[in-house]
Amino acid sequence: MHILLLGKNGQVGWELQRALAPLGTVTALSRESQSQCGDLSCPEALAGTIRALKPDVIVNAAAYTAVDKAETEREQAQLVNTTSVEVLAKEAAAIGAWLVHYSTDYVFNGADGPPWSEQDATSPLNHYGATKLAGEQAVLAHCPQHLIFRTSWVYAARGNNFAKTMLHLAREHSELNVISDQVGAPTGAELIADVTAHALRMALQQPSLAGIYHLAASGETSWHGYAGFVFEQARSRGIELALQTCSAISSAQWPVPAKRPLNSRLDCSKLEESFGLTLPHWQQGVARMLTEILEQTH
Repeated sequence: MHILLLGKNGQVGWELQRALAPLGTVTALSRESQSQCGDLSCPEALAGTIRALKPDVIVNAAAYTAVDKAETEREQAQLVNTTSVEVLAKEAAAIGAWLVHYSTDYVFNGADGPPWSEQDATSPLNHYGATKLAGEQAVLAHCPQHLIFRTSWVYAARGNNFAKTMLHLAREHSELNVISDQVGAPTGAELIADVTAHALRMALQQPSLAGIYHLAASGETSWHGYAGFVFEQARSRGIELALQTCSAISSAQWPVPAKRPLNSRLDCSKLEESFGLTLPHWQQGVARMLTEILEQTH
């Protein structure tokens, strides 16, 4: 089996190179790839790559993810998250390939209530969310053999993430303010990649498993709770922090260009039941990630 992976240098894409390797031959491309086009801002060249390679599976881990910038860079966000995704869907369908695509809890409005299920009505609060929703709709419309994974609060040991930012600030400042009214589940790129490989293996055998699935770690926390766990883990490993006080603030007290959903919790029961999985608690993955990054910096 030949798998075309787009976005190989991103947090999820990096982990997918490892997780997908046992399934077949993986051609991993990034925006900077020279031999073949892996750039979602060049949809025509991207279509040419797919026609030349004729993969059995396309895994799209590339996206425009600058949520605040998307409010002003609207055309670029639309191009990468919607237009090129439609091209991927049409090209995949034309060669009978499966398309694996990643989306976000930002397709919902974040209203208070239970965790979001796949059947709940979508209503994005910002342009990023709107472009990701339109990308989902393009896949549904044009490629019947698809797996769409909506996830939330993605992190990895590689690259920048919230935990690293909090640790850096806590080493230098005695007081911090962190938002406490946005609730979700920090979800590791490693978990996303492993679940993707497992689900794809099953879907290739059972095409009826095609569809949209919510994929996030279990449990829930706020950004303030997430930060507190990071500080607790760091101190338990002997890391000295200057931090004395971490205050909880509301989203209204930290204005940003793009409005964020307050309720980012995802109901992942469909995924767990369909693929025979039990998703681990968010603290397990975060603790493992912290072990890795603290060993590098201690």
